[in-house]
Amino acid sequence: MPAASDTLPDDPATLKAMLVAERARAERLEQIIKELQRHRFGRRAETLPEDQLLLGLEDVEQVAASGEAETDATAPAERAARAAKRRTNRGSLPSHLPRIEMVIDIDDHACPCCRNALHRIGEDVSERLDVVPAQFRVLVVRRPKYACRACENAVVQAEAPARLIEGGLPTEATVAHVLVAKYADHLPLYRQAQIYARQGITLDRSTLADWVGRAAFLLRPVHDRLLAKLKASPKLFADETTAPVLDPGRGRTKTGQLWAYARDDRPWGGTDPPGVAYVYAPDRKAERPITHLAGFRGVLQVDGYGGYRVLAERSAVHLAFCWAHVRRRFYELAAAGAAPIASEALDRIARLYAVEAEIRGCSAEERRALRQEKSRPIVADIEPWLREKLALISQKTKLAEAIRYALSRWDGLTRFLDDGRIEIDSNVVERSIRPIALSRKNALFAGSDGGAEHWAVVASLIETCKLIGVDPQSYLTDVITRIVDGHPNSRIDD
Repeated sequence: MPAASDTLPDDPATLKAMLVAERARAERLEQIIKELQRHRFGRRAETLPEDQLLLGLEDVEQVAASGEAETDATAPAERAARAAKRRTNRGSLPSHLPRIEMVIDIDDHACPCCRNALHRIGEDVSERLDVVPAQFRVLVVRRPKYACRACENAVVQAEAPARLIEGGLPTEATVAHVLVAKYADHLPLYRQAQIYARQGITLDRSTLADWVGRAAFLLRPVHDRLLAKLKASPKLFADETTAPVLDPGRGRTKTGQLWAYARDDRPWGGTDPPGVAYVYAPDRKAERPITHLAGFRGVLQVDGYGGYRVLAERSAVHLAFCWAHVRRRFYELAAAGAAPIASEALDRIARLYAVEAEIRGCSAEERRALRQEKSRPIVADIEPWLREKLALISQKTKLAEAIRYALSRWDGLTRFLDDGRIEIDSNVVERSIRPIALSRKNALFAGSDGGAEHWAVVASLIETCKLIGVDPQSYLTDVITRIVDGHPNSRIDD
């Protein structure tokens, strides 16, 4: 076997080139290992999510409240001061809540001094928030029958009201409650069955599944209309996330996709209400968004997935790319260790976001004008700087990949400068993806492609309700009741 030195080239230039290539390969592998370690053991978000931060603060506040309670037991003056401050800062309870009045009066209405009758000079009124635990009730429907004494053949009775589940137990409000608990509060059906069992209501999980399936079928026309209304907009956001689906034939799960198409014009004062529609597909092929967005003409704000480019090539769709995805690639490099180029890229992008914070809530024209004045010079400096750094580093590194990712999408990344309606990133639709991820985490997978389609239908209506400030429980109860009562599809916009 020849020695290692026998396999090395004699030419110093060739040897140097080999060493440089090996060093670049080692750096790339080291970066990949750091990313995997961060993905496995570290935070995935670039910033600490507010909900996660609040979880930590909850414990701190609980400890503080415990300490105050201990002090209140021994220091009445401090307790009275805290109570007065609490009454001043708490505000008033909503007026629509029912009031149950409790009068606490004295036993003796005679003056304690002269025993004359006391007269009322006023009263102190305080309100406290009370709760009645979730309670089931039974709606009993009686339909009297009438017969004629003169002729025995005439029997008259009012028609039975229509039901979602013919011959079944639930009212439309009960079914809506199950849908909201499953798709808004992320409670799988087996957990809901356990909750009902504690109230003495024995409902099999399969029974709840039957309710959900029937409701989802009735709600499909509403979902289709929602998607059609969104596609009529001049600008949309799009994103997709995995949807594990049980694959019985192979005894494991397969990976489907839930595509999200969202509209939110509130940052620039648009009048169209926000909304989001999810569509399930068994794969991530480029044909999926082409089919889903058939007829859409306008600006589509997306991440870097290549399938959207196929859509833009085949239709009148203009792509606006997301600066948050560009930033994320540099952030991963900077978070793994010393990375001066990546850190400087983050600083430059941060200056763009500072402008966006300043113009949030302005009109589209005002946003465009300020971006032209403040953001365009920043962007104009970033592109040549990226090209300069790319020429100086190895093309096989993760840093080179991050730079090429940005430069290859430059037209879409700069489109927001000339249109005040376009956002700097696609965080609007990414926020709409988070509830899907929570449901996926709790339910693990959908039972079938049909179940994933039901997931898309109901989640679309619930998340749209949340975006526009409507109670999903009340909305679904009303819509299901109307459809069961025969509301025509031709008037679905009602």
